[in-house]
Amino acid sequence: MDAARARPPAVRRRVHRVLVPRLEGGSVALRGPEAHHLRDVLRVKPGAVVEAFDGAGRVAPGQVAAVDRDGVTLALEEPRASAVEAGLAVTVAVALLKGDKLSDVVRQGTELGARRFQLLVTRHADATSLSPARLQRLRRVAEEAARQSGRAIVPDVTEPLPLAELTWEGGAIVAEPEADGTLAALLAEGAWRAGPLTTVTGPEGGFAPDEVEALVARGARAVRFGPRVLRAETAPVALAAALLLSAEA
Repeated sequence: MDAARARPPAVRRRVHRVLVPRLEGGSVALRGPEAHHLRDVLRVKPGAVVEAFDGAGRVAPGQVAAVDRDGVTLALEEPRASAVEAGLAVTVAVALLKGDKLSDVVRQGTELGARRFQLLVTRHADATSLSPARLQRLRRVAEEAARQSGRAIVPDVTEPLPLAELTWEGGAIVAEPEADGTLAALLAEGAWRAGPLTTVTGPEGGFAPDEVEALVARGARAVRFGPRVLRAETAPVALAAALLLSAEA
């Protein structure tokens, strides 16, 4: 048998991703939840490969230098800008939804590359407020999704505000089933690629007509997905995905 064929395949070492907000090269001592997760859940040993990220766009590869009862010490290279973040900055502005639907929106939107989530209070929404505990949970969902998907930015999830108070930089795109324009037509154009963009989607009961009219009067563009009507938790993810993936094509 050929020696090259007999050689076993190389084993790819697992890389543990660690959130280090004040990221710098050299020796970094971890305490608290990140240290607990590495030491007690993952049971890492000295020499384990890590990638630290600061939640704001920088990463630093390195390894575990020491593990003890006080925490975990990392040896990191100098931080650098992440190469995986989307070039198009997209804010997902989404109406408050029933149950745990917002967790799915935040998780999937983060995986796709959204930069920020703005929660909205709209007229037809069944939910009109969000407790501090639920807001913190959504922020933890964003952090874990960023860790899992290899991102270096943890999108912020901001407190709900009335739809009339929503502001944006660049352009805004409103998902509206009765709109004249289509998402396909928008994607065929090139101007939106310069960004930044804010996507705006409504609650289970949809936007009131005058809510859409007010957004359009302020410069937003209303589009429909096509002949199919999407659920309130599907629309924000689908719209963000279409824009982010098209921008990278």
